Amino acid sequence: MTQKNALGIFRRLLLVLLTATVVGGFIGPANAEYGDIVINNYSDGAGMRPAVFPHWFHRIRFRCKVCHADLGFKFQAGGNDINMLKIIDGQFCGACHNGEIAWSVENCNLCHSGTPGTPTQVHQSTVQQLVAPKPKATK
Repeated sequence: MTQKNALGIFRRLLLVLLTATVVGGFIGPANAEYGDIVINNYSDGAGMRPAVFPHWFHRIRFRCKVCHADLGFKFQAGGNDINMLKIIDGQFCGACHNGEIAWSVENCNLCHSGTPGTPTQVHQSTVQQLVAPKPKATK
């Protein structure tokens, strides 16, 4: 093997490793960022992590009307009765996350990546920070 061939193999291997590292960083579970919608209507009760909807990731690609008019999402976190049966049936997120337009529901951890116990909310919203927490029930 010549030095030129060895260098070429090394460069290809390095490129593959760098690509895997970069892509692997994007595929992992997401954490809620400012303005994301944490959806925990049923997740905790089902033993799943809350779903995190990356609002601004979608907003830079689509106009508001696509989700809020065409798909019927209300303009309030928790204002929609979203569950997995409806999504599988093509409602709400399932209109696009059907395996043809975007990934399908078999990739649970791509959406269900929130911190367990986090209530449905706009993550780190000013309004959420001003609301006093509910008092814990005493027995």
